Amino acid sequence: MSIFILLLAMTLWGVVHSFLASHFVKGMISLKAGGADFYRLAYNIFAVVSFAPILYLMRTLPDQAVYQVPSPWNLVMFGGQLFAMLMLLIAFLQTDSLSFVGLRQLFEKEKSGDLVTRGLYRIVRHPLYTFSLLFVWLTPSASQNSLTVYIGATLYILIGTYFEERKLLRDFGEAYASYKRKTPMLIPGLVFGRK
Repeated sequence: MSIFILLLAMTLWGVVHSFLASHFVKGMISLKAGGADFYRLAYNIFAVVSFAPILYLMRTLPDQAVYQVPSPWNLVMFGGQLFAMLMLLIAFLQTDSLSFVGLRQLFEKEKSGDLVTRGLYRIVRHPLYTFSLLFVWLTPSASQNSLTVYIGATLYILIGTYFEERKLLRDFGEAYASYKRKTPMLIPGLVFGRK
């Protein structure tokens, strides 16, 4: 029953999160609020706060251990998680960080961002997702509940990446299509459809 409840919560969160991220909703709010320069910041705050009940359910629903990686391999996995966190920070700083969190829009009119293809973005198109997944899957122990959330988050990232790719193609056209042809989506060295 815990698995079902967690998957339902993850699905609801994912649907609402994706709906609120759409151009349609952003456009509606901007139209009604006369510009809504606060939208990105409010969206990010909502995304974090609305995920808290899932974490609460993960901790409080009936649970059982699935695996525990023994020493010294658990230390190797912790090291991998530290590496993933460092790479997440670097990837975040290689974007327009203030715009990403929604602070720049409070002081300047929102403008279309530049296509970032430097740094970690030369290795994969979505390093924030790559290193988030790496961090999650290098957790050296998992319970039924945490594994359910990890699987749900992974599916959400994979599905969300597909839709984000479509949006980026609309926003950047041939520049993104060319970047997409030569740069892997999530896994370094893995590119489909090379010509």
